Amino acid sequence: MSKPKVFEKPIGFRDYLPGAVKKLRAIEHRILRCMEGWGYEQIMTPTMEFYDTVGAASSTSDAKLFKLLNNRGTTMVLRSEMTAPIARVVSSLLKEEPVPLRLSYHANVFRSIEEEAGREAEFFQTGVELVGDASAEADAEVVALAIASLKAAGVNRFKIAIGHVGFLNGILEDALHGRVEDQAALKEMLLSRNYVGYRDLLKRLNLAPEVTQELADLLRLRGGEEICERALRVSSNETARHAIEHLCQIWAVLKAYGVCEHVLMDLTMIGDFSYYTGMTFEGYAADLGFPVVSGGRYDNLLAGFAHPAPATGFALKTTRILELLDQEQAEQASQLLIAYTEAGRAEALQHALALRQEGKLVVTSKVDEEQLDMLAQSTHFNGKSYEQVIVYPQKGANA
Repeated sequence: MSKPKVFEKPIGFRDYLPGAVKKLRAIEHRILRCMEGWGYEQIMTPTMEFYDTVGAASSTSDAKLFKLLNNRGTTMVLRSEMTAPIARVVSSLLKEEPVPLRLSYHANVFRSIEEEAGREAEFFQTGVELVGDASAEADAEVVALAIASLKAAGVNRFKIAIGHVGFLNGILEDALHGRVEDQAALKEMLLSRNYVGYRDLLKRLNLAPEVTQELADLLRLRGGEEICERALRVSSNETARHAIEHLCQIWAVLKAYGVCEHVLMDLTMIGDFSYYTGMTFEGYAADLGFPVVSGGRYDNLLAGFAHPAPATGFALKTTRILELLDQEQAEQASQLLIAYTEAGRAEALQHALALRQEGKLVVTSKVDEEQLDMLAQSTHFNGKSYEQVIVYPQKGANA
């Protein structure tokens, strides 16, 4: 393998230039302010965790974890998502705190990817975890907050699809009792949205015609409130019916929030993490094929940290939102330039300090007499435009 050039970086990682960083930070701050307004407090966890605790609990496959050894030979991982690290903190440092706990975060996460996949190995997430509340009200709260957060970020055209892992588990257990591998294969098709492959697999499973039709009809269970009634007629399985009743309760709360225009039920959804136990959801923006938000209920995860508690939450894919927002939203805040010669230095720098204390963005630059005369009549300097240019010593009004 050839030695990398000095300007190269590992595949899947990227540099963020000043304009992109400013935009990313603005998105992050708007979302976190929104979450704070809903009572969520920000938390930070280490970038590196123990593999045997957080790494194993994360449900990210081993092939996608960045593993390394510390100087004692202990296997470590770079965090692949934030739910498991927060579960660790809740189960230890926050275990005596009254519930429900409402926590928010913004962090970079790491997942190893194949070179040809064209996906990022490091990306940013902003999200929340609501711990200690098993109700439909809690699930509806995180969905409604996800909608509010997307709007705060500047994303206005999107749809949130909600499902429930219990519905599919119940249906498939009835139809394919004991055939665990076949159930998993069908779930994998649904997870990857491979509906053609799903139908082809159904034909090869040698099921009774009515059972094959029932499983094929699952693909039609997408829509609004009417899906509740239709789904209840599909199966008498207790697990499936309990899941639908829970989703109907969530929908009723979302209706009270006034956000149902952004939501649809999709009973083929199962979520991309194995720790999900109930409601799951994904949000798709109109102009992007990848989800910009995903989340769900994970009531069993904290038990793995010896602190059983129900929990639900979501993560916004902040990096994808950055790619999505149009150029108009990427406009930089206006800057002022204070230019000075040595004779005007003290007055200029004091003025810059005062303006910054007022919240203004101020750039200072020492110039020669010729440049100072030019800047007294211009708002351009070194290839950049400024809202205003102030020169010291004062030699007249700016243009």
